[in-house]
Amino acid sequence: MFAVLVGVSIANLYYVQPLLPMVRRDFHVASGVAALATTSAQLGFVLGLLFLLPLGDLVERRRLVTGLALACAVFLLVAASAPVVAVLLVALLLVGATVALAQVLLPFAATLAPEHERGRVVGLVMSGLLLGILLARTFAGLVAAASSWRVVFYCAAGSMVVVTLLAWTRLPGEVRRGELSYTGLLRSLGGIVRSEPVLRRRALFGALGMGCFSVLWTSIAFLLSGAPYHYSTARIGLFGLVGAAGALMASAAGRLADRGRSGAVTVVTTALLAGSYLPIYLGAHSLAALLVGIVVLDLGVQGLHITNQSLIYRLAPEHRSRTNAVYMISYFLGGTSASGLAAALYSSTRWAGVCALGAALGTAAFAAALVELRRARRVALGDGAPLVAGGGGASR
Repeated sequence: MFAVLVGVSIANLYYVQPLLPMVRRDFHVASGVAALATTSAQLGFVLGLLFLLPLGDLVERRRLVTGLALACAVFLLVAASAPVVAVLLVALLLVGATVALAQVLLPFAATLAPEHERGRVVGLVMSGLLLGILLARTFAGLVAAASSWRVVFYCAAGSMVVVTLLAWTRLPGEVRRGELSYTGLLRSLGGIVRSEPVLRRRALFGALGMGCFSVLWTSIAFLLSGAPYHYSTARIGLFGLVGAAGALMASAAGRLADRGRSGAVTVVTTALLAGSYLPIYLGAHSLAALLVGIVVLDLGVQGLHITNQSLIYRLAPEHRSRTNAVYMISYFLGGTSASGLAAALYSSTRWAGVCALGAALGTAAFAAALVELRRARRVALGDGAPLVAGGGGASR
């Protein structure tokens, strides 16, 4: 149930990606302006993570999830009926903010899981999230091709009404868990960052990984709708299914994290990020190369993300929602920044510039993983002290 709720909720961030060419034509705007729809939703998500997700440490999470789901349904209706592109961008900003409920549910599931199975449980719920992301693009492409992009958002609003009902009737209740005020809760985020080195390192990996991911999916609809492909919106949406391997990687990465192999997974997944953009670049003229690149990229991004979350959820349980907020803010700030850069680069340098940006982010992540692995090995050899799982298989 957690996996389904998370998947249906997070899909709202990704419906718009294959619809960008239709949005551009409908509102008669440039591709860079249309691409701001993706950036707006991601920016809203960051704001939701900052101002709404920490409430998971303070109020009953069932009530929080229910309220956010209902608000999301309302904002999706506004997006569906937007008369001008500015209204659409604002509506998607608010949709993104309320989609923070997906990240309320993730630490909720981690809290309910036994310690020795937390990685597996997080991987299972994340598999639902990843499938929601993948199917969102496919669903949006098919529905829009049969009707219009607006119908996609009307359907999404209906799905969030269902999420509202399920959350209220099926999620377990809780007692109020925090004694901090809301402002105190927000002020405590800085202290958590300073006191948790594992969180700081994993937030960096998350930002770079999501940046790689967003570079591709912000730009790919424009590539596929033009020469040499000239694909319809429905066919563009089907490309979301190519990344299904990433959902399989989520479960495997969670189990490996439970076994203390997070360092090896981090090195391998960041290497996949760095290497994926060569076939993606060749994909400008080769469909086979593009498909290979998408699969490799999704394996790397999702494997790294699950490893990161498995590790940060082992930190202090009393501030698990705030820990997740810090990580996810970094994650989506990386994605939002890369998305905006990719939109600008596509307008000026086309596909080559987009791929250069993605490759640079992946290479930076791989270099950071190697540094982290060496640091962890030096610490382990230096004193032989027990280590808590972190960047290089283990870290302080």
